[in-house]
This record gives sequence, structure tokens and C-alpha cells, in this order.
Amino acid sequence: MGSFSIWHWLIVLVIVALIFGTKKIRNIGADLGGAVKGFKEGMKDMNAKEGEAANDTAPAARVTAGETIDVQAKEKAGSSDKGGTSH
Repeated sequence: MGSFSIWHWLIVLVIVALIFGTKKIRNIGADLGGAVKGFKEGMKDMNAKEGEAANDTAPAARVTAGETIDVQAKEKAGSSDKGGTSH
């Protein structure tokens, strides 16, 4: 009883076709296909923009695995030790 056979799915398909009609199901399929196509085109555009942005960034922003970047931290001007403790 845990899995459905092909006959169960055929009966469900027939009931759905009777309720909604084949034209409405075809329209839903076309709308879904258009949405997937638009999503794929959007992802391609976004990846192309990210590729262009990666070429424009500073070398320090492009870090690969296993690479160490040596940096120096600077204190903000006007910041004070509000806690009253010093390290």
C-alpha cells in the first residue's frame, strides 16, 4: 500500500482531465514552461553580470582556497573605549 502503481496514476490523471479539461491543463503546462524558460534566462543574465563584476573587483576580493591575505586593521577615528577597560 506504500507505493502507487501505474493504474493509480492513470486514474488520477483521468479524474484531473475530467475536472479541469485538457485545454486548461495544456495552458497551465505552457505557462509553467514559459516560467522555467524565463527563470533560466534570468539565471544566465545574473551569472554574466557576476562574471563582469568579478573582473572589476580588487585583487584582495578574489580569494581562492588555501590562499592567505595579510591585512592590517585600523581603528576608526573618534572611537573610544566605552567600557573603561583596557587590554
